[in-house]
Order: sequence, then C-alpha cells, then structure tokens
Amino acid sequence: MALAELGETMSRAIQQMLNATIVDEKVSNEFMDEISRALLQSDVPSELVSDIQTTVKKIVNVEGDCDKQIIMTFALFNELCRILYPGNPSFTLKKGKASVIMFVGQGSEKTICTKAGAFDQLEQNAANAKIPFYESYTESDPLRVAVEGVERFQKENCDLIIVDTSGRHKQDASRFEEMRQVAEAMKPDLVIFAMDSSIGQAAAFDQARAFKQSVSVEL
Repeated sequence: MALAELGETMSRAIQQMLNATIVDEKVSNEFMDEISRALLQSDVPSELVSDIQTTVKKIVNVEGDCDKQIIMTFALFNELCRILYPGNPSFTLKKGKASVIMFVGQGSEKTICTKAGAFDQLEQNAANAKIPFYESYTESDPLRVAVEGVERFQKENCDLIIVDTSGRHKQDASRFEEMRQVAEAMKPDLVIFAMDSSIGQAAAFDQARAFKQSVSVEL
C-alpha cells in the first residue's frame, strides 16, 4: 500500500470512529482492526502493529469514561510518532563551521545520458533556489568531485554542504569501497541513508545494515 493510500485509509477509519454516536468495544475493535490491516498491508512489521494495538487499547481502558474518540485518535498518533522517531537528537548546524551532510542509498543504475540529464536538473533546481551547486562533466573520479566541491563551498563560507552519492547495492563491493573512501576523505558531520520503501522491510533492513557497516549512517 502506497503512503498516500495508507494515509487515506487511516483518515477514513478515524473519521468513521469520530462519527460514531457511542464508541463501545465493538467500534473500538473495528477501528483498530482497520488501522492494523492498513499498516500490515503497508509492510509495517507485525510486532510493531501488535504493540500499537496493545498500547492504544490500554490507554483507552485507563482513561475510562472520557472522550474515547479523541483519546484513541491521539493515542494512535503518539504511537505512530514513537515508532518513526529514531531516538537520536536532531542534527543542528554549528555556528562558524560548515556542516557537511552526505546522502547514501540504493538506486537503479543509470546511463551516461540519464546522469547528464540528472545533473542538468539538479543544477537548474539549485539555480532556481539560489543554492550553490557543484558538479563536473569531465572528472570521472567521484572522490575528487566530492572533495573539490566541499573545499570550494568551505572557502565560500557556506553553512551547509550536501554531498549526494550514486545509488549502490550491498553486493557491489567496489561501489561500497568508493562510498567509504568519500566518507573518509570528507569526514561528514552526518551521513543519511535513504531508500525506496517499496522494496519491503526485509530487503530494506538488509541494505541498511550493509550501509551501516561501511559508513556511519543515520537510518
């Protein structure tokens, strides 16, 4: 289930529950069953879905005769926020120092033509947003491109420097080594791992673990 579809399903279930004249055990169970089905269809681990069910029902039982519609809505919201929160403090820029953020992840292989088009698009978007952009159409070594770009923007006193890397798979040892070398040379303040969630939780976890073993990523 796509993210937009998941949101629509959950919103519909919440609205039906809020419209109920009386929220008894039957209505509560139907609401949680609908929410649980939507989460499971979106590949959320069954253990997390079970924890959400248990916690929400426990909160409703403790609150007793209070407005159960509002209680259940907020309880569900808080549980979803809890499982999405990584538990680490948010990254903050350091005053007087250029912060370097490196993006890594898995992506499809692209042809030279597609890459050139992507560069043009990134450069145009950066220009529209008045953001400095660095790329080389002649340099084939990604390590040199990354280092030169970071050095340039550090000299220009940029507060935030974002380095994007090409997509790679855990079985591609040479590209993983390339990524490790880039990270070692730049010493980024933060490495962010991004992946298309449509590949499924099991595959995503294996990929995330492989990236984590090569560079210090924030998942």
